[in-house]
Amino acid sequence: MTSAVVIQLVGGFVAASCALVGTFLVLRRMALLGDAISHAVLPGIVIAFLLTGSRAALPMVLGASALGVVTVFLVGVLNRSRRLYEDTSIGVVFPALFSVGVILVSRYASQVDLDLDCVLHGEIGLAPFDTLIIGGQSFGSKALWVTGGTLLLDLALVLLLYKELKIASFDPDLAAAVGFSPLLLHYLLMSAVSVTVVGSFESVGAILVVAMLVVPAATAYLFTNRLSTMLLLAVGIGVASSSAGYHFARWYDCSIAGAMAAAAGGFFVLGLLLSPRNGLIARAYVTKRLRERLNEQLVLLHLKRHGEAFPPPRASRTESVQERFGWSPSRWRHVVRRLEEQGLVERVGEDLQLTAAGARALEQTGTSVLAHCP
Repeated sequence: MTSAVVIQLVGGFVAASCALVGTFLVLRRMALLGDAISHAVLPGIVIAFLLTGSRAALPMVLGASALGVVTVFLVGVLNRSRRLYEDTSIGVVFPALFSVGVILVSRYASQVDLDLDCVLHGEIGLAPFDTLIIGGQSFGSKALWVTGGTLLLDLALVLLLYKELKIASFDPDLAAAVGFSPLLLHYLLMSAVSVTVVGSFESVGAILVVAMLVVPAATAYLFTNRLSTMLLLAVGIGVASSSAGYHFARWYDCSIAGAMAAAAGGFFVLGLLLSPRNGLIARAYVTKRLRERLNEQLVLLHLKRHGEAFPPPRASRTESVQERFGWSPSRWRHVVRRLEEQGLVERVGEDLQLTAAGARALEQTGTSVLAHCP
């Protein structure tokens, strides 16, 4: 495989595995915990290296997973003390553990390729050149095997425990009632997050992996309320972000991992704007339509209540209308024009009055706001 293919595959594997576990973090409102784990696992990596003297993937994953569970446990202890909220507990635990990792690196591993730049930023562009060698034989990119194996583990976890994770994420009490252990599932999920973070260290880095943990899942959440659909969308958005980021990095000659994270942010902005259910444009349109309907109802109710004619929508004849509703002339003309187009009001000479269709429309929508009509 060419270097470009390897880089895109590694990025896609990282994005997909992060999206799988990140979806449950977003649903549990624990997105910040992914950031905490991604930093707090640093001392676990250092301790594993000091104990084994090796930078092999297995001891690194085991050490990081152990510290990930410790992080979750400490956050839970502080949160259950009822002295601190969960976000405060996270803010206390992960800087402390990360600082311990920084001290261990600078004190015991300063001469080893375990520096902070490698851990925090990663370099996916070097993935094709770091090969896996077993028995003197090369088996291709090591990052490809590590990230691919991590993806398979996360996929197996989601497929095997989909029902349990779904129930525990939305209703922990129900999960406990039907025989599942929400606490066990919680620690299992956090362990998976730890493994995923460590598997992404050399490719995406601990800081940038947070974007893949949270942003694709958050983007998918804007489009659906179904967990299965959200998982698929999150994985698709993550993979698309990695591919788009790679091509942008080649064109702009910048950090590949950074471009992937930026692309994920770009997809989120598009989702925030264009989502048909939760997008800003859709919400603005709905708000505009509700405001227009309320304005129309106010005019119709006023006509029905007072049984009097309103002046026609001319700037010289809107003083009484502006006193009643506080509307500008242009707003008044717009409301009257819409009512006339719908056949709900009609002009009789210089006056404005309800039509039969307008009276029926009021009966269908009710007159509960009649008391609030001026």
